[in-house]
Amino acid sequence: MSMFELTEDQQAFREVLRRFAEEKIAPRAQEYDEREEYPWESFNACVAMELPALGMPAEHGGQGADHVTQAIMVEEVARACASTAVTLLISKLGMLPVINFGSEELKRKYLPRVASGEAQASYCLSEPDAGSDVASMSTRAVRDGDHYVLNGTKYWITNAGISDTYTVFAKTDPAAGHRGISCFVVEKDWGVKIAKLEHKMGLRASPTGEVVLEDVVVPVANRVGEEGQGFYIAMHTLDRSRPTIGAQAVGIAQGALDYAVGYTKRRSQFGRPVADFQGLQFMMADMAMRIEAARGLVYRACAAVDAGDPRGDLGKLGAMAKCFASDVAMQVATDAVQLLGGYGYTRELPVERYMRDAKITQIYEGTNQIQRVVIAKKILG
Repeated sequence: MSMFELTEDQQAFREVLRRFAEEKIAPRAQEYDEREEYPWESFNACVAMELPALGMPAEHGGQGADHVTQAIMVEEVARACASTAVTLLISKLGMLPVINFGSEELKRKYLPRVASGEAQASYCLSEPDAGSDVASMSTRAVRDGDHYVLNGTKYWITNAGISDTYTVFAKTDPAAGHRGISCFVVEKDWGVKIAKLEHKMGLRASPTGEVVLEDVVVPVANRVGEEGQGFYIAMHTLDRSRPTIGAQAVGIAQGALDYAVGYTKRRSQFGRPVADFQGLQFMMADMAMRIEAARGLVYRACAAVDAGDPRGDLGKLGAMAKCFASDVAMQVATDAVQLLGGYGYTRELPVERYMRDAKITQIYEGTNQIQRVVIAKKILG
């Protein structure tokens, strides 16, 4: 059996999630996108399905599901609404440092609340002048007895203003470069300010904003790992989260293809459905092949996470999965617009939203150019 072949339970889970997403998520997706409004009804429906608990450890209120199962969940929700999918992704991303490096005290304090849907989390790594170049961040954390004082600005923060906790990376030793970065869990009520929210092309129902920290006092107990371990924690986290961004991209692509297939069967020209035209059939065949290839790569990367990265190639696999799947999503969504012709270019039908949403998967959690740098370094040794 291939390590990516889905079990019967995983196949059944996909069927349940697809029905759920089509009934509870998809009908609201267009409205939330139009209004640029956080999809609370959709998020609450996910909470009722216990989806935030899926990737949380069982000993801390979660379900402890494997990463392939988590990828299925992200894919099926993104097939209906990419913005709702990212609300689930971002809290897991924000808590991954706690899961893998946090003290038992931090785990007991924060993981059950995120698992239950009571709280949400954000991941604060990027800055206005430190996106791909993480080591150049300027946010500072200065220790003063039993606490740290944080000052700085984080940019492009998903769930800004919604999240209850912010996992913040800051320099505790500016002279040490990337070795001087540390990681902290910061609660919103400790003085976190949201300076602005972006008006985006896609993922319009998912807020992205600027997080400002001005003399924010954080207990030493809320440091994740040791001082100076932050860069390693950040990279370790991204290696394990990038495959699920790939899953989001696969879901977007699948949603675009499924809609285009249904449309071409209904739409008639020259006295027959346009799906009968070989030129369009070739387009859809190529779209389906790319999606299946992307899905297989995503599942392989997720399986490597589940196996504990036995071959030490998760960094490469995660970058490949995220990069390839997001490029596929953009190409498939663009082709879906083409298949619908003029109607595809209107906001009346969802494929233009799939196209707008697909673009960000090529950018966040490391641009695809950075992913190619990561892959090249791995294969060149």
